[in-house]
Amino acid sequence: MGAHMTTAGPRNPECMLQTMNDVYRIRRATEAAAEVADLAEVLCDCVEGGASVSFMSPLPRARALAFWETALADATRGERIVLVAEEIASGTIVGTVQLILSMPENQPHRADVAKMLVHRRARRSGLGAELMRAVESAAREAGRTLLVLDTVTGGDAERLYAGLGWQRVGEIPNYALWPTGGFCSTTVFYRDLSG
Repeated sequence: MGAHMTTAGPRNPECMLQTMNDVYRIRRATEAAAEVADLAEVLCDCVEGGASVSFMSPLPRARALAFWETALADATRGERIVLVAEEIASGTIVGTVQLILSMPENQPHRADVAKMLVHRRARRSGLGAELMRAVESAAREAGRTLLVLDTVTGGDAERLYAGLGWQRVGEIPNYALWPTGGFCSTTVFYRDLSG
């Protein structure tokens, strides 16, 4: 294993933008217990809905909570940025995306985008696109000029990323399992932010 470089971006928790209909606000996550619980709910909902996002179904709530506690601790150390989309009226988190900043020392310009999740009740609202725009903005603030992600081949997210200008690299067959079993392929994308 090589050495890892950690570079934290600006720590503005009130983040970045709101969707055009002013229903949602996107901001940086905190380690508040209510946020961890909301994020666990989003993750469990996505896995229950069939998303291949590293977890098998059924996903125990305790496991989802532990995942988010670890991710938010990483964010506190500057190893990643966790953005959340919350309903303005209720304050409930309904979406999230992460920017993984901890990279090998020869890749200080790069970051990985991970766990772009939107609760099923908030889908088809443009929230996924807003989360992606926000994570790109966070990457620029953190000095990152190359982003990489992977997604299930043929899914809604693949179409979203292509529509937002991400460049398709290729497909890896049998990359992961669906939450209920059976292989699924993944498609790798990159986004050059240097221009």
